[in-house]
Amino acid sequence: MPSYTAPVKDFQFVLHDVLQVEKLSNQLGFTDASRDVIDAVLEEGGKFMSEVTAPLNQIGDREGCKWDNGVVTTPSGFKEAYKQYCEAGWGGLTAETKYGGQGLPHVLGIAMAEIQSAANMAFAMYPGLTHGAYEALLRHGSEEQKDMYLPNMASGKWTGTMNLTEPHCGTDLGLMRTKAEPQDDGSYLITGTKIFISAGEHDMAENIIHLVLAKIPGGPEGIKGVSLFVVPKFLVNKDGSLGARNGVSCGSIEHKMGIHGNSTCVLNYDQAKGWLVGKMHKGMQAMFVMMNAARLGVGVQGLAQAEVAYQNALTYANDRLQGRAITGTKNPEKPADPIIVHPDIRRMLLTIKAFVEGSRALALWTGIELDVAAKHPDEERRQEADDLVAFLTPMVKAYMTDFGYQCTTMAQQVYGGHGYIAEWGMEQFVRDARIAQIYEGTNGVQAMDLVGRKLGAKGGRAVMAYFQLIGQAVADAKGDERLAPLSAGLEKALGELQAVATGVLQPEVLRPVSVLMAVGLAFALVAEVSLICCVPREADQRKGLLRAFKLLDPACSGFVPMASWCKMLRFLRKGMSQQEAEIRCAPRAARRPRHLGPTARSPFARLDGRRAATSPPPPARVAQRGGSASRAVAQPLVRSVVPAQLTRGAPAAGARGSYHMMKPADPRGVHV
Repeated sequence: MPSYTAPVKDFQFVLHDVLQVEKLSNQLGFTDASRDVIDAVLEEGGKFMSEVTAPLNQIGDREGCKWDNGVVTTPSGFKEAYKQYCEAGWGGLTAETKYGGQGLPHVLGIAMAEIQSAANMAFAMYPGLTHGAYEALLRHGSEEQKDMYLPNMASGKWTGTMNLTEPHCGTDLGLMRTKAEPQDDGSYLITGTKIFISAGEHDMAENIIHLVLAKIPGGPEGIKGVSLFVVPKFLVNKDGSLGARNGVSCGSIEHKMGIHGNSTCVLNYDQAKGWLVGKMHKGMQAMFVMMNAARLGVGVQGLAQAEVAYQNALTYANDRLQGRAITGTKNPEKPADPIIVHPDIRRMLLTIKAFVEGSRALALWTGIELDVAAKHPDEERRQEADDLVAFLTPMVKAYMTDFGYQCTTMAQQVYGGHGYIAEWGMEQFVRDARIAQIYEGTNGVQAMDLVGRKLGAKGGRAVMAYFQLIGQAVADAKGDERLAPLSAGLEKALGELQAVATGVLQPEVLRPVSVLMAVGLAFALVAEVSLICCVPREADQRKGLLRAFKLLDPACSGFVPMASWCKMLRFLRKGMSQQEAEIRCAPRAARRPRHLGPTARSPFARLDGRRAATSPPPPARVAQRGGSASRAVAQPLVRSVVPAQLTRGAPAAGARGSYHMMKPADPRGVHV
């Protein structure tokens, strides 16, 4: 049976020694957030999650939630554990004291979110979604709504949800059909169906407060006509007591790959009574408060699953005896050495460890900026922090979930065949981690958000501030000879990233998904490396950290360095044709022989309507000399890398790019 122990000392190191959170807490008015209080919260919270919720993780996975005629029952032990959770006050850790919370910093809430998700991800989603709904009402709700809902949500007595997706629309919420008809008393009657609603119905709380997106008849078309409503499961009387059941019911629960302990519901609204939150037709502004909180939380979920999988894989690698070390026997008194002596096992464990430590620092740094944006006395500093959080959010979500899933799979690999067996728990971690790449906006959507909105927002103010922060980190690292190799690689990567960002920010540049995903992942890698420059690495660094910024095309397992993006832009601006530039930028092993004629593709060829009909399908893999296929480069490496507008004007009518998502490089390419 798997186990979990909160890495309290690691949290303390990042919070106190790296981020120096207690100094900032004094500036922001968190007078109760002393070092002793922070340490006590981490220690007691870690103990509670390890002893109470972690043992329920496999139980929740095996039993799952049960639906019976609209009533949902959570797995054995969940209801009792949630009661203990609320009684201990964990739900109101960062909530305002005005509404019964403890008023502690958001950065501590992020630390606790990792601990909760690592112990039991499905269980942690119930209070996690409540926190997001609480924040949305706190920012956009009326005073009456705040007084009615927030105290019970902070205590955990009532839980919350977010209702966006419908059967026919996911990302494109402008297509939604749920309607809200105004009533004479100021309320609205909500009618429609929402799907994929996590924690939408359960038996753990007295009431569930749904935040629902819907359209008011007669409003603008598309996303501009969407409004946000608060719709309680039970109506709330003026004295705070619960009244009649509202017109919302659970039609079914989904049968999912993972997170079986959390109820993922189809909710039917049949003239359910709701009240407008914020301004009419401005629902997305209010909902984005909850969505952004959820995206940060989902990024932490990816980190958390990698952490708990790493802990169990490390224990197994020390206990499992198989073979002898290639450098000589390490355990002569026993029939075999522990598998941790084998290079491949060490590679996987060190890769996971490097990811977890760096991502934890990045997540907690983002938490610090959340607190600064909310509480700092200087308005300019608050705005700067708010810009930075908006800029970091899609990176935290996409990078941590992509690599978190890969690291969780590597931890499973350490077990060999036992990792595939349910009783060891590793396959559950893999299944649970997979959803984090999908919900709260797929990682391709996060890339579009980063480059399509965040890079150019406010004249690129956030990205320029970000570059300045990373540049300062490079300068500081140069002053320490132990960090000099790392700072050199990071500085080079930062320069290349700046060149790419400058090109993408040009108004004439089309932004296909492949470009967006690549740039987004590169930003996240630079941010993480700048925060973990204290992590020991090999001296030569394999020609610097540029290897860490290579991007992988999932269609063919080929690598494209960031330098290729810069070369392409330089060649095009010098007047070179796109075809010539593509060939010049291609890795040598991937260039097709000239004798193949005009139909041969370059690795950067566009799969549009003009070429698809005449070009033969690319080979699945082109082997390198020497017979090794492990680093073979295949075609096409990247499609739609540079838009035709840069060289030939607008694309021909009917032309289309191949919009596929970019994935990060295999962690085995990053030497730790």
